[in-house]
Amino acid sequence: MRKQKGVSLGGLLMLLVLLLPVGLVGLKTVPTVIEYYAILKDAKAAIAQVGPEATVADVRRAFDKYAEIDNLPFKSADLQIGKEGNRIVASFAYEKVIPLFGNVSLLIDYRGTTAGK
Repeated sequence: MRKQKGVSLGGLLMLLVLLLPVGLVGLKTVPTVIEYYAILKDAKAAIAQVGPEATVADVRRAFDKYAEIDNLPFKSADLQIGKEGNRIVASFAYEKVIPLFGNVSLLIDYRGTTAGK
């Protein structure tokens, strides 16, 4: 006679109880991570569009156009725009509070720059 293999009903329920909080946090944080990468992509695209001789206002206008297309709540006024050498660099930092349950929330600090790695 062969020994049975598998997970019992009790084991399956315990696994679900342990994975449920991880899934809840994941489902609530993934949209904010996607938003962060969209902001970074739009900032890089705006700088690539305007060229190295552009003004700060030109970069802000270009970013606002990209942000409007992607329906981002982030505005160009929140970008810090400067020069490194002969390149235009934009950076940003913001906090996102994600309510989980009751009075428990998750705070994520996002920071990004177009300067590279």
